[in-house]
Amino acid sequence: MAMTPVAANAMVDYEGVEYLGGSDKVDINNANVQAYRQFPGMFPTVAGIIGTHGPYKSVSDIYNIPGVDEKIKAIMKKYEANLVCLPANPAYFIDRINNGLYR
Repeated sequence: MAMTPVAANAMVDYEGVEYLGGSDKVDINNANVQAYRQFPGMFPTVAGIIGTHGPYKSVSDIYNIPGVDEKIKAIMKKYEANLVCLPANPAYFIDRINNGLYR
C-alpha cells in the first residue's frame, strides 16, 4: 500500500512575521541572519554573533554576549532602534543561521 505525502503544517499566522525580514525592524530571537543584510556592517559578522547566541529577553542582551569587542558593539548600537526582541519561537529560532534557502 503506497502512502501519499501530505503537506506539513505551516505557521501562517505568526504575528511576528513582519520582523523576519519584511520591514526595517528585525527580531533578534527569530529572524534569519539574512534579514540583517539591510543594515550596512551587520552582515555577516554581527548578524552571525547575534544569531548564534540567545534567546534574548531584551535587545540590550546582545551587549552581554561574551567576547564581543567595542567595534562590534558600536555597529549593534547604530542599528539598535531597528531591532526588536519577541519571544523565541521554536519554528524560527532553530533556523536563524541556516534556514535551508540557497541561491
